[in-house]
Amino acid sequence: MESAIYLPFREQTGLSALKKISILGSTGSIGRQTLDIVQAHSDRLKVVAIAAGQRNLALLTEQVRLFQPELVSVPDRSSKDELDTRLSAANLSARTVCGDDGLLEAATHKDVETVVTGLMGFRGVLPTAAAIRHGKTVALANKETLVAAGSVIMPMCKQYGATIIPVDSEHSAIFQSLSGYSIAAVDKILLTGSGGPFRTWSKEQMESATVADALRHPNWSMGKKITIDSATLMNKGLEIIEARWLFDVSADKVKVLIHPQSILHSAVEFCDGSIVGQMGLPDMRLPIHFALFYPERVESPKVPRLDFFKLAQLTFEEPDLDRFPCLALAQAAASESSTLPCVLNAANEVAVDSFLKAAIRFVDISKLIEQVMIRHKAVESPTLEDILAADRWARTACEELVGATA
Repeated sequence: MESAIYLPFREQTGLSALKKISILGSTGSIGRQTLDIVQAHSDRLKVVAIAAGQRNLALLTEQVRLFQPELVSVPDRSSKDELDTRLSAANLSARTVCGDDGLLEAATHKDVETVVTGLMGFRGVLPTAAAIRHGKTVALANKETLVAAGSVIMPMCKQYGATIIPVDSEHSAIFQSLSGYSIAAVDKILLTGSGGPFRTWSKEQMESATVADALRHPNWSMGKKITIDSATLMNKGLEIIEARWLFDVSADKVKVLIHPQSILHSAVEFCDGSIVGQMGLPDMRLPIHFALFYPERVESPKVPRLDFFKLAQLTFEEPDLDRFPCLALAQAAASESSTLPCVLNAANEVAVDSFLKAAIRFVDISKLIEQVMIRHKAVESPTLEDILAADRWARTACEELVGATA
């Protein structure tokens, strides 16, 4: 079967001089860095719609002032009322909407060409699906969409003529490394990861790891949830599942390499033994910039340059599945075309949130996920409705286990 992400092998034509975009999660890390790039390329990029949470309406108001979007979506009516008051006081005008319907409207705005999905977690699934149904190009930073619903989302891309350009640094690197080559020529995908803050910790040390310890990432500045996923190595496991669907390869062809310097963002080994990879400093603006302008290469004044003369060394290690059981759990689910990856993802989200709230220990995260996976009766070849139901079930099951743990 030809990969549903076929753009590396074809030339895209008909690019508009001014690309109109929507940003889902504009006040989050991905959203802020996307707007950083938009500000540097205001002659090429125009923000038409933004969606954000309710935690930072002051920043959202400032984003409306700077980028003048037509549409702004927030989670609920109270957030909308407060935002309307802020916009009026600042003499700013934008149409405001709220709730799930508002989020879907931001994802499907008729004038938008590219939708940047920087939402956290499973919440990104439905707006991404809606954007695909409208034939949009999706700059995907929400890996949970393909982890939970890859078996549904990728066929939809072909059905509706939509395109996914990955924004995760690893998948962007794989995407770029595949350019001009056929998936059939791929021997393996080499998925790199820093190893997180506990790369050198023993199992005994991790027994007493605190939230502050887990949030102390050595290389990347990210949101709390993804930083904890990096600490457990679940992030690499989710990326295996994402790569499986995104590039239409079997899960056993995706190999994780621990690379503490985070300079090689990932690579592809071809059947002739050649390895092609993409390198750069650990800065998310690089893959975001690439996704926004693909297939063009556009000068990026906001992206820092890698200086090889300042590199001391590049090292690589095998991941330790005994110390990082979350990666083993994800690897077990990666080849499934059932609801099991969705359940893995949902249980992980609940367990990580519980750890951040100090309701469980760091080492309990993997234990909870495994128990939920064992209890789940997987549905093969699921529909989107099956996936939504599995997500709800897994969250309830994990929350019950957290309660029992406490």
